[in-house]
Amino acid sequence: MAGLQTAATQRSASTDSNEPLSDKNFWRLCDLVYQVCGIKLTQKKRSMIDGRLRRRMRNLKIVNINDYCRLLFDGSQDADLELVFFIDAVTTNKTDFFREPAHFVYLQNSVLPGWRADGRRRVKVWSAAASTGAEAYTAAMVIDDFFHDRGGLDYSVLATDICTEVLENGKAGLYPDHMLEPIPEEFRRRYVLLPRDPARREFRIARALRSKVTFQRLNLMDDRYAADRDFDLIFLRNVLIYFDRPTQEAVLIKLCEHLRPGGHLFLGHSESLVGGKFPLDMVANTIFRRR
Repeated sequence: MAGLQTAATQRSASTDSNEPLSDKNFWRLCDLVYQVCGIKLTQKKRSMIDGRLRRRMRNLKIVNINDYCRLLFDGSQDADLELVFFIDAVTTNKTDFFREPAHFVYLQNSVLPGWRADGRRRVKVWSAAASTGAEAYTAAMVIDDFFHDRGGLDYSVLATDICTEVLENGKAGLYPDHMLEPIPEEFRRRYVLLPRDPARREFRIARALRSKVTFQRLNLMDDRYAADRDFDLIFLRNVLIYFDRPTQEAVLIKLCEHLRPGGHLFLGHSESLVGGKFPLDMVANTIFRRR
């Protein structure tokens, strides 16, 4: 980090911190986000990008936003390093425990009894846009609770995201106390650790549950995914809405390659299969089963 800060300071020739982001640089940034993340940004996101980049610039001691863009686009090794931080800065990471709860009701009432009836002993789950891990830990809670008095189940959850910062937060399993509310009381008793000092206003996921979840950086725009090809469940919720149709179809095709026959794909409640021919059958609203 120190080397990057030094290089950035050397490049920062301007002292005008009020100079606006130029049109040229704004559209170059939008194109970079699309190429790396598949996310289409519009003029409506200009102030958001400006604000987030200026926070990043303070860490680098750069005062002019167009100097920051020169650093990002100069093709150097520093630019390659900064790209990771840039993506962290501009991507949105919204997550909650038990978000869109109907999915977890279906998991509990339909999927898990099916696994038990089939005598399944091991299953794999993938939270493919995990953010700080609330979705991954929610799935782990539901699975662990269902099989707690039923002989147990060997399960694992892979949580991936393009943003490195949120993945580190997920590994720690530490969350602000306002995120506790959606977690049912019986799950809190088993899977949540509260601080002795209430003034800390945070909670941590219990170590036993954290051990079931692995966090890994993965870009859904990659040609191939560094993930197993026999997942029983894949969650990709509230991500497709940020992609154009060709990108949506490409991502869904690749995800299907990692979902075993009979496995389930969960999309966000505002999303759908976008017209492509996928080996999937709808079994409930935004829930699909692999043929």
